Amino acid sequence: MEITAGLLNVVDIEATCWEGMPPVGSVSEIIEIGLTVVDLDSRERVGRHRIVVRPARSSVSAFCTELTGLTQAEVDGGVSFAEACRRLAAEHRSGALPWASWGDYDRLQFTRQCAATRVAYPFGRRHVNAKAVFAEAYGLRKRPGMAQALRIAGLPLEGRHHRGEDDAWNIGALVLDLAARDGWPGTPGTPGAA
Repeated sequence: MEITAGLLNVVDIEATCWEGMPPVGSVSEIIEIGLTVVDLDSRERVGRHRIVVRPARSSVSAFCTELTGLTQAEVDGGVSFAEACRRLAAEHRSGALPWASWGDYDRLQFTRQCAATRVAYPFGRRHVNAKAVFAEAYGLRKRPGMAQALRIAGLPLEGRHHRGEDDAWNIGALVLDLAARDGWPGTPGTPGAA
C-alpha cells in the first residue's frame, strides 16, 4: 500500500489481559490508546498523546498491572470506549490520516471492539503494519517484537515497554528509521513510492 509523505498516526493500545483464561463474562478491552504523530516530511515525531479508557466488561488483573503499569483505579478515571473513538476522530483526524501499528493486533482489537459495542470504527482504511515493513526492510525472516526491533535498529527503548503512550512513541522512532532508510512505503526508493 502506498502511503504518501505527510502526517501519520502511530497507534499502540493496551487491553485488559490475564495470565490464563479471562474470568467468566470478561472480554479483552482497550484500556489505553497511545498515539504518536509522525511528520514524514520533516522526519520527526511531532505529537504524543494518551487516552485512558474505562473498560465496561472486564477489570484490570494483577497480571495486567504488572505488564502495563495500569491499575483499575487509573482506568476507572478514563473515558468510555465510544468517547475515546470520538476523540481519535475529532482531535487526531484518525479517519482521514493514514495510521500504523506494530503488527495487526491493534487494528483487529479496534475492529472487534467497535463491532461488539456498535461504536463507529475511528480509523480510515490506510493502515500500515510497521512490523511487516520493518522485517522486509531489514531482510528478516521472522518479524521481531518492538523492543527487539529497536535493538536491531540501534535505537533506545524510551519509557516503559507495554505502555501504549511509550510504545507508540518508540514505534514512531522505528517508522522514522525506516523512512531514513527509504524503507517506509511512499518514501523514495521503496516499492510504491511516488
